Amino acid sequence: MMRIVLIFLLLCTPVLAHDPSHPELNEWFNRLTSGKGVCCSFADGSVVSDVDWESKDGHYRVRLEGRWVDVPDDAVITEPNRAGRTMVWPYTADRGTDHPHTEIRCFMPGSMG
Repeated sequence: MMRIVLIFLLLCTPVLAHDPSHPELNEWFNRLTSGKGVCCSFADGSVVSDVDWESKDGHYRVRLEGRWVDVPDDAVITEPNRAGRTMVWPYTADRGTDHPHTEIRCFMPGSMG
């Protein structure tokens, strides 16, 4: 299992939303995980503007491609947000169907406002 995680970390590409002027955050981004696993192992992250995410009754949702998607509780990153911006790591899943849909691997809330 550890080997698989190590391989994912080595193959992990930089997050699209990562500001290259802050190289000190490279390792932190590469280590981010949620209950669904390593964030950058299957999807690239992107910044979410304040109008495109919300919290209600302890749960999050985010607007992706004009559609609201509920964030699974186990996709929420629980460590402090060193980047400061809200970020999401979505991916397309088909689960053996003809109807692919967007799922969220990781979500990191920022500060609204």
